[in-house]
Amino acid sequence: MLDIQKIRNQKEGVEKALLKRMEKGSFSLDEIIKLDDERKELIQKCDELKAERNKFSKTKPTPEIIAEMKKVGESIKELDEKLAKTEEELKEKLSALPNMPADDVVAGGKENNKVIRSFGEKPRLFGGQAKDHVELATSLGLIDYERAAKMSGAGFWCYTGDGALLEWALLNYFVDFHKKNNYEFLLLPYLLNEESAYASGHLPKFREDLFWTSDNLCLDATSEMMLLNYHRDDLLENNKLPRKYYSYSTCFRREAGSYRKEERGMVRGHQFNKIEMFQFTKPEDSWVAFDELIKNAEELVNGLGLNFQTVQLAAEDASAAMAKTIDIEVWIPSMETFKEVSSVSNALDYQARRANIRYRAEGGNQFVHTLNGSGLATSRLIPAILEQFQNEDGSVNVPEVLQGMVGKKKLEIKK
Repeated sequence: MLDIQKIRNQKEGVEKALLKRMEKGSFSLDEIIKLDDERKELIQKCDELKAERNKFSKTKPTPEIIAEMKKVGESIKELDEKLAKTEEELKEKLSALPNMPADDVVAGGKENNKVIRSFGEKPRLFGGQAKDHVELATSLGLIDYERAAKMSGAGFWCYTGDGALLEWALLNYFVDFHKKNNYEFLLLPYLLNEESAYASGHLPKFREDLFWTSDNLCLDATSEMMLLNYHRDDLLENNKLPRKYYSYSTCFRREAGSYRKEERGMVRGHQFNKIEMFQFTKPEDSWVAFDELIKNAEELVNGLGLNFQTVQLAAEDASAAMAKTIDIEVWIPSMETFKEVSSVSNALDYQARRANIRYRAEGGNQFVHTLNGSGLATSRLIPAILEQFQNEDGSVNVPEVLQGMVGKKKLEIKK
């Protein structure tokens, strides 16, 4: 949520920033300021009437005073109801606004994304004999799509045999990396309440993207949701910032209508595994933390020996809650494109305001800044590993850092 004082004091700047990711006429800062004016006026009137009531409460009641205080009480009740309604409307309008993109984030969508740097070279495969990850995973007995579809429907898969070992090896590789970097490991609930989904920025706009239970709990769509809410409504100590966490979770997303023919197999699904990095920082430290998260994600992918690139997202392609996002994308040969395996974002104080997460600072409590980054998601890494490291005989070389955990250097077709 944006700071109402910033909207009031820097209206033109806020509007200019929001127009990077919103259409002109789709929002009105003047309406928000008007509602805030009404809120302040109602509070003042209500306080004046309460002060009057308190003054007469110290005098001997007379029939006239009792009658007058009854009228004052009714007026206070009426003003309180109007205030509650005005505050709810103001909250709704503020909640509908996305975060302000950082100054160096360009306007527009995917077409304006910018490659910052590239790592490694595209593998030289063997002409028409190269296989895509679906064929490789099936022939090597790594993934069972048919049984998963029978169990749960389209958009799911089962890891089997060496495929399950490869998946678990990746997760252990990530856990060991973050442990060595002195991040604290948390295992958190997958089911979250509406307050948690609101704090992360998924409500009210993205309700339909989430899986909901009959008890009005949602399955986490990204580990970021869990980690942010770990400190919801907390007042953190100044000398204990930044707080650096990482967590494992299975993530669940509806993504209705977003599937394309070429995004088959594991490239896009309703359920996938991810390790997430998260930091709570002081405002002055958040961009240093942002660079640290990017570096961590790049080191993880580079350690696997994959060809990948680092991309800065344009305003409309980034999540609405984020001021700036950098994606780490791996090359998928069969698709002839790069696909995101990590998204590193700085939300500044946008999520902290929604989640009411502050820290003790000189001059009064302040909102923290929150940052997150996949470290990493596996569902596109395995397709990249299978396709980039495949051999002409249909086998696949296991990345060196995973060989000890997988128990072999090469995945081969079982005879």
